[in-house]
Amino acid sequence: MELNLHKLDHQDDVYLKKVLTFLDRIGIDVIERPIEHATFLPGLDLGPSCIYVDYARLDYPGDILHEAGHLAVTPSAQRAIVGSAQQDKDWPPQGEEIAAILWSYAAAIELDLPLNFIFHEHGYKDDSAWLIDNFASGNYIGLPIMEWAGLSLGPQRAAKEGKPAFPAMLRWLRE
Repeated sequence: MELNLHKLDHQDDVYLKKVLTFLDRIGIDVIERPIEHATFLPGLDLGPSCIYVDYARLDYPGDILHEAGHLAVTPSAQRAIVGSAQQDKDWPPQGEEIAAILWSYAAAIELDLPLNFIFHEHGYKDDSAWLIDNFASGNYIGLPIMEWAGLSLGPQRAAKEGKPAFPAMLRWLRE
């Protein structure tokens, strides 16, 4: 697919290609198409197990990874109906919002992306720097939700089971 990346600088283009390759590998489709209606994040909308992107309207390419986090932490049966009339009007629940933020942090670490690519200064209700500081200090807000969902393990359980602790992931998509 030829991407319309006219608004991106070279470094963001490199990061975006890493993100798109990763999402393809884990099974989240990214589909380029015009988005004419208002969305929470400019140029992005979610559909059944996919992200729709209008690159002409996209302000921050790191937002794609955060939106992928929403899909990833949603149970697979629910993920399949995202964007449809069957979807719960209160989706995503608050716990899944924080899990999506933490998931996108783990993905940024996995992809060796700078954290401000995902947690840019114009997002996260002006708490981007606070999130980055917390994650950098090992304060993983939302980790119990990630562990409960079977996506990752906290340090105690990881040590007990002989598996890597977060930000390592057991799986990238919730079953």
